[in-house]
Amino acid sequence: MRAMTVIPGEPASAELTDLPDPEPGDGELLVEPLRLGVCGTDREILAGDHGEPPPGSERLVLGHELLARVREAPDGSDLEPGRLVAAIVRRPDPVPCSCCARGEWDMCRNGRYTERGIKERHGFGAERFRLEPEFAVKVDKRLGLSAVLLEPTTIVAKAWLHADCIARRARSAAPRRLLVTGAGPVGLLAALLGVQRGLDLHVFARAGEGTAVDLTQALGGRYHAGAIADVLTAVRPDLVMECTGATAVIAGVLGNVAPNGMVCLLGVSPLGRQAQLDLGRLNRAMVLENQVVFGSVNANRAHYEAAAAALAAADPAWLARLISRRVPLTRWAEALERRPDDIKVVIDFTL
Repeated sequence: MRAMTVIPGEPASAELTDLPDPEPGDGELLVEPLRLGVCGTDREILAGDHGEPPPGSERLVLGHELLARVREAPDGSDLEPGRLVAAIVRRPDPVPCSCCARGEWDMCRNGRYTERGIKERHGFGAERFRLEPEFAVKVDKRLGLSAVLLEPTTIVAKAWLHADCIARRARSAAPRRLLVTGAGPVGLLAALLGVQRGLDLHVFARAGEGTAVDLTQALGGRYHAGAIADVLTAVRPDLVMECTGATAVIAGVLGNVAPNGMVCLLGVSPLGRQAQLDLGRLNRAMVLENQVVFGSVNANRAHYEAAAAALAAADPAWLARLISRRVPLTRWAEALERRPDDIKVVIDFTL
């Protein structure tokens, strides 16, 4: 079978590799992918900046944003052949730490977790693979191929659940005005979940036209371009979902939310980037106005279930517009190229 592989740490090592069929010991379900989303993590691995192969293997099979179909399942399983599934990416550490022991492996304390397609476990970018039933997630068949958006939706589902917990520190602190910085797939999915919660939506990004603008307006939100300082003054958000990872944007939003406001950092910044920041002003704002800044990454089963419910409640036509480009497996490396009109790019195993 064919698989998308790289040698982690070697930038020019991507290839379509012939691999043996998966062994039953890798999981009871035999699964075939339909679509596989790509993201910045995949690009970092392709560039040699990230990723670890499984022990004893030189190459790593890429891919973690999965929509697949079950081909074989154990007798009596509710994941019967033909069932559409996504897959949880992270696996708990073998110790386990206090978080992993409670099913909160997204909050692992000792770093010994593994991740499919990222850290010490092969990913889903192969024509067939095995999957443990406890890490398979059923998806609503009405979503069709748009269900490939489940994994990135889990990231913002977790962020929203954490924001809800923080807001409960004061009964009147629930956010009303949401500013999402960044109009990529994570930003737009964060916007979707904000609208589903009834918030007044604002989206900020550099480009002032295109599909992202249309998608924001279709949610009933307002799209902003220009200077982040001007947007913050005009909107005065209660909650910022920061999805760019751009240091200038991060520096702009910190301390510039409404009283009791929150900033959730979802974008990952490259190392070595610097921006000017008045720490005295930031400290005063956070202390005197009860502000909170927190980061969020990865997801556990509860977040997958919350994300599946959010997608099932969304407009299918809106979701379908997030997928801007489909690439066949034979040209999978093209999916990792950045193009101006891209939102979510997927490798389509049906092409």
